[in-house]
Amino acid sequence: MPMTPKQRMLAAYRGELPDTVPVAPEFWYYLPVKLLNVDMVKYEREIPLWEALLKTFRHYKTEGWGAVFAGAPAPDVKYSEQWLDLGDGRFESRRKQITPFGELTSSQFYDREEPSWSGERPIKDFVRDWKSYKAVSMGSIKDMDWKPVNHALDVVGEDYLLEPWLGVPFFDYVALPREGGLEQGIFDLMEHESFFEKLQEEYIDWMRTLARSAAVNTRAESFCIGCAWSCVSLIGPDLWRRWDKPVIKAVADELHSAGKLLHIHFHGKSHAVLEDLADCGADCICPFERAPGGDISDLRELRRILGGKVTVNGNVHTVETLIRGTPADVEREVEEIFEQWGPDKRRLILGTGDQVGRETSDENIAAMINTGRRLGKCIDK
Repeated sequence: MPMTPKQRMLAAYRGELPDTVPVAPEFWYYLPVKLLNVDMVKYEREIPLWEALLKTFRHYKTEGWGAVFAGAPAPDVKYSEQWLDLGDGRFESRRKQITPFGELTSSQFYDREEPSWSGERPIKDFVRDWKSYKAVSMGSIKDMDWKPVNHALDVVGEDYLLEPWLGVPFFDYVALPREGGLEQGIFDLMEHESFFEKLQEEYIDWMRTLARSAAVNTRAESFCIGCAWSCVSLIGPDLWRRWDKPVIKAVADELHSAGKLLHIHFHGKSHAVLEDLADCGADCICPFERAPGGDISDLRELRRILGGKVTVNGNVHTVETLIRGTPADVEREVEEIFEQWGPDKRRLILGTGDQVGRETSDENIAAMINTGRRLGKCIDK
């Protein structure tokens, strides 16, 4: 019997041989918005991502992965939002969080055409605001409601691999809420090293507990940690090894002890930490990008370094090939990926270097899927 899309993805994650190599373009914002014929504001605020992806993967008849989110409640925190219409299709969400340790304010800008972005971040004064942010961000895991996650898993079923989102590595945890962003986050690590060493221990314990709760209370088989700035392209290999790798390894160990799998979404360059990625316990890593966004051009070398421990997802260039190229260009690049990978098709998912852009033609998406189907067959009928 042919495998389902979800079964193919899980077989690849486990290093088993699927009936055909999964073809998993990453659809996140642009393609679902175009397919559902909604604007970006409605998409982000009203439509669950897992639901939009279900319609998108069904439309393109392909495999894929997606995330479903659940938050740990903070009962001692009061939250309010003010929604402002700025005109010209733009809006601002002004947010206030009142904690036992003080008040945090932040803002998010929304645009009908583009994904939202941060306008004001909650941690402005390091000493004053960190206690409040910990109260907001490290909520009560024992009081989490996992029913919506299980509902989403049941609805998606076998149509694609839906993964509960477990959060972000440590650098993203400390820098994303910090006014000044990436640069200020790096300065903070340098200037408050002992504070962050203690906080890292707390965060690892919290993430372990979250992973344990998710493994016990959901029907998911695979879970995801994603990144924004926690990548080699932005913070370099040394900071990543010190602050982020221990978090990933702790979560992977916790999930593996429960018989579950971990997928790491890892943007940008990765060559300098390939051995670390193999060592940290991740079962699948994506999106292994080509230059200039990434630095992976030879899958033979990638496979050798990873040593059969990690499933590779990605490597179709989303701009030069899928947006600017022709169907013939797409076909050539997919053929190159399979030729480099070799005849043993385990541990391979044909994916994209991050999400598919809105300018991508359906003809190029079809060329990627059809070529992957032609070359990815693992079992002769």
